[in-house]
Amino acid sequence: MRPTAHAPLRRRPRLALCLGVPLLLAAAGCGASSTSHAGSGSGTITIGMSLPLSGAVADNSKSGYQGYQLWADQLNAHGGLLGRKVKLVVLDDGFTQSTAISDYNKLIGQQHVDLLLGTFSSFLNLPVAEVAERNKYVYIEPSGGADSIFARNFNYLFFAQPATTQNLPDQFVAQIAALPAAQRPRTAAFVTQDDPNTSEATKLFKDQLAKLGVKSVYDSTYAPDTSNFDAIANAIKQAAPDLVVQGALAEDGVSLIRSFQKVGFTPKTLFQTNSPSDTSYPDAVGTRNTEGVLTALAYSPDAPTPGNAAFVSAYKAKYSTVPSDDAANSYTAGQVLAAAVTAVGRLDQSAIADWLHKNSVSTIVGPLSWDAAGKPKGSLLLAQWQNGKLQIVAPAAEATSKQIEWAKPGWSQ
Repeated sequence: MRPTAHAPLRRRPRLALCLGVPLLLAAAGCGASSTSHAGSGSGTITIGMSLPLSGAVADNSKSGYQGYQLWADQLNAHGGLLGRKVKLVVLDDGFTQSTAISDYNKLIGQQHVDLLLGTFSSFLNLPVAEVAERNKYVYIEPSGGADSIFARNFNYLFFAQPATTQNLPDQFVAQIAALPAAQRPRTAAFVTQDDPNTSEATKLFKDQLAKLGVKSVYDSTYAPDTSNFDAIANAIKQAAPDLVVQGALAEDGVSLIRSFQKVGFTPKTLFQTNSPSDTSYPDAVGTRNTEGVLTALAYSPDAPTPGNAAFVSAYKAKYSTVPSDDAANSYTAGQVLAAAVTAVGRLDQSAIADWLHKNSVSTIVGPLSWDAAGKPKGSLLLAQWQNGKLQIVAPAAEATSKQIEWAKPGWSQ
């Protein structure tokens, strides 16, 4: 999901993040012992997942976990699923692929959970989706839109966002294309974390902007555990691009901005994936420094989609903050799973997958439907920080601000 960087977003003690998890693990034996069940049955329905509750991205994965918890609490308050209470069985993968694979194998083969929900990032979901497919478990992932995941044409995989990485540049590139030629950026720097999602997205930006005549003057990839971006920031400064596109996941976006401040470089236009949508982003970089930063969104707390206002209100009441993308994505994944199980009327993995391939689900991010490979058929939003608020600037029908600021102000120390 997200790497460690120089300035953490929402740094909290690890113990606080993991409170309650042992109780969930202790209940894991309550699950049934097969992946297909007839009838409504009795007892608790166990839903297994492995999340990065410790390690490099623990701070940012917390809101995703909270989205799952809120969904389960609300579901149980309304009678549960198929008339049975649900219990989340949560393991900690520490943002390590081998641990995530082991965890899902354990959830399926040893703890015999009834259902699965996904972990975070393409980095983890790519190998875990294969585990779910091999065991014929429906696998609804809250994040992880890299096209390489869907290229495998898994039957049991579904992505709980409106669109994938392939669509991420669409709105931004369309806005660049709409500018008069003299106002378009002439040069761009591309820098990305080594993650299937961000790497693919950054390459798409580069290729599509090149068709508009934007020349690449810098292109590099950094390791997920990179914490010092000074050398990268200085190299970008020397290249002097009009536009910087960063494939960031969270804290790496903050760290690059801090390094830009160190070396004294402000890009005319800055687009970052993921990081700017984190609720702690303004505190981490300084509210004035968010001004003009662009990003793509799968979700906005201000979106007028059915149930979204109620979700935002409930999340704020429970956690005293506005839900992040991660929280909304997890909640959405839960909505998708509950809708399919309810429609099928039994815990039958094949029937649940077949139903999802044929139907649309109403969620807080709007109606979701999928192609044969589990890719959603919707589109993303283009957003920009303006006057301390993340505004939707495209498409026009969903915009909360009618204009895009193309000239980024200088950094405030």
